Amino acid sequence: MQQLRVAGRDVPDELLAHISPAHSENVNFFGVITVDVEAELAKLDGGGWRPLRPATAAVM
Repeated sequence: MQQLRVAGRDVPDELLAHISPAHSENVNFFGVITVDVEAELAKLDGGGWRPLRPATAAVM
């Protein structure tokens, strides 16, 4: 957070109290999710569909 403050961003301490120290690298503290669009598009078949997941055993 110090880096953001040095860059001139207003980061209130009240906000920091609600942020977990654990985070994923694809989600930043401002709620922006980055997605590798090219990798996701490469998963599509020729018709533009994603493959189905394999069937699992029926839940009892």
